[in-house]
Amino acid sequence: MMATCLIRDWKGKEAGEVSFELKVAKESSAVDLMHRAVLRQQAHSRQGTASTLTRSEVRGGGRKPYKQKGTGRARQGSIRTPLRPGGGIIFGPKPRSYSLAMNRKERRLALRTALMARIQDLVVVKEFGSSLKSPKTQEITKALLRLGINAQSKVLIILSSPSEVVVRSVRNLQKVKLIAADQLNVFDLLHANSLVLGEKALEQIQEVYGND
Repeated sequence: MMATCLIRDWKGKEAGEVSFELKVAKESSAVDLMHRAVLRQQAHSRQGTASTLTRSEVRGGGRKPYKQKGTGRARQGSIRTPLRPGGGIIFGPKPRSYSLAMNRKERRLALRTALMARIQDLVVVKEFGSSLKSPKTQEITKALLRLGINAQSKVLIILSSPSEVVVRSVRNLQKVKLIAADQLNVFDLLHANSLVLGEKALEQIQEVYGND
């Protein structure tokens, strides 16, 4: 799929055009592919460390709690039984991996498809934040407004190699997320309302993902 985007400078003015081409999934399978990629990413973020004790792992229980007959109560052989408070848990969670399989070719195709699906919400910026000499959150906010991005919207900024100044300027903005071009992922691409892409980051993405 071929796309052409305007390049804007730090002041929000037009600074040229850039064309790039990325292979995307067929329309009939694109949604399913991106959905599986998002599920895989969310599943991999789960720790899978939840653990409960079965009746064989609960301490104690070697002695019969009370005699078999004459109490009027239901017969009990152990305090480990799941029927008693403090006893074992039936079919409770145990440490496990939630990882989902998806081959590399599919993952890369899902990334390209997600990026091209958001082409209408994408703004390419030349030398984003390079003029900042010290961390200034307000300058990032003003720049986004100059680019026509609503201050209340969720913004994903993708840069080739974000400087420490830009990282520290963005981190206080609750609805703005900054990632490097090599951290590209389907969930962030689809979750944001607007995408801000550095010109060098676009070149890196084209170089890395454009050859499949």
